[in-house]
Amino acid sequence: MTAPPVPPAGLPRGRGSGQRLAHRFEHAVREPFDDGWPVDPGQPQPPPTQLRWEEARSALSWNASPDIGFDRSLNPYRGCEHGCAYCYARPTHAYLDLSPGLDFETVIVARRGLDTQLRAELAKPGYVPAPVAIGTVTDAYQPVERELRLTRALLQVLHEAQHPWVLVTKGSGVERDLDLIAPMARAGLCAVYVTVTTLNADLARRLEPRAAAPWRRLRTVRTLADAGVPVGVSVAPQIPFLNDDMEQVLAAAAEAGATRAFYTVLRLPWEVKAVFADWLRAHYPQRAQRVLARVRDLHGGRDYDAAFGARMTGRGVWADLWRQRFAQACHRLGLARDPLPLDVTRFRPPAPGASTGRPVRRGADAAAVPGQMSLFD
Repeated sequence: MTAPPVPPAGLPRGRGSGQRLAHRFEHAVREPFDDGWPVDPGQPQPPPTQLRWEEARSALSWNASPDIGFDRSLNPYRGCEHGCAYCYARPTHAYLDLSPGLDFETVIVARRGLDTQLRAELAKPGYVPAPVAIGTVTDAYQPVERELRLTRALLQVLHEAQHPWVLVTKGSGVERDLDLIAPMARAGLCAVYVTVTTLNADLARRLEPRAAAPWRRLRTVRTLADAGVPVGVSVAPQIPFLNDDMEQVLAAAAEAGATRAFYTVLRLPWEVKAVFADWLRAHYPQRAQRVLARVRDLHGGRDYDAAFGARMTGRGVWADLWRQRFAQACHRLGLARDPLPLDVTRFRPPAPGASTGRPVRRGADAAAVPGQMSLFD
C-alpha cells in the first residue's frame, strides 16, 4: 500500500491552509517566532475539525448581483472542511472573528433550526417562488453533512413545498438524498451541478484536500443522470498554469451524463490572496509567480476586480482564450451553457413544523466545550 504523500513544510496533512491567518478585522497580528527551544522533528498531527452550532435566525439570503443567475440562496454551514485553497468564501469566517486560513476548514459552524426558518419564510403571505441555490457559499454536502443531515432537512421542506432549487457540490453525499431529489427532478423542480476542477488526481488532492476525488465526482454525475436528475458540471475555478484540462473534464462529464456546464476564473478577494499564495509557494514554488501574474492579468492588473460582469470570467486575452475554449468544447460535446428552466407553478406554502436539525456527538472530546465538538474521520 502506498503511503500518503508528506505535505510541504508548513501545511498540515489534509488541509489547504497551514496557518491561522489574521483576518482583516483583527487589531493584533501573531507571527511564528523561533525562540531557540528544540522542536519535535516528527510529523505533526493534522488539526481536528471542530463543530459549533449557531441558531439560525433566517434562512434565505438575497442578492441583486447581475452576474449571478439566482436571487436567493440557502447555506446550512459556515466554513468548509473540503479545504480548497482557492475558496472565495474564506473571508466570510472573518465576520465570526475566525481565521480565513486554517479556521475556515477546521471550525465548521452548523446552522441549527434552518429548516424551521425556511418553512416560516416560504409560508409568508406574498412570497413569490423562484429557484433557490443551495450551498453557494460553502458546500452543503461537505463531510459533516453525513451525520448532521441539515441539507437533507432543507430538501424535505423544499420537497413538501414543491419549491424549485439548484445545487452545486463536490460531495458524493448528494447521492444519499436521491429519494427526495429524483421525484423533484421528474417534476422539473431541481438541477444539480458537480464541480470537477481537474482530472489530475494529484493536483486535486493538493488543491481540494478533503473533497471527493475526481473519479468519484464523475461517478456521482453518472449516478444522478441514471436517476433522471438534470446534472451539469462546474469546471471552476480555472487557474492559469495549474488545471489546464478544461476540455478533458467537460468530455468526461458529458460521457458520464452531464448535460450542462459553467465555469469561473480564479478570484482572490480579501484574505484568499494570502492563503492561495502560501499554498502555491508550498506546492508549486517554481510556477507561483507565473500563476499570480496571470491572475492579475485577468483582473486588470490587480489581484482581484470585484466589478460585475468581469469578476467571474475576467477580462483581457487570457479571459477571451478561456471563453473561446469553453464555448467550443460545450458546442462539440452538446453541453448547454444556460441554466435549466425550473417549474415555479407547483409551489405551495409548507405547513408549520419543528426543526429536525440536531447536534450529533462523537468521541470523548465532543462534550469538552459547550456548543462545540471534534469530528474524527
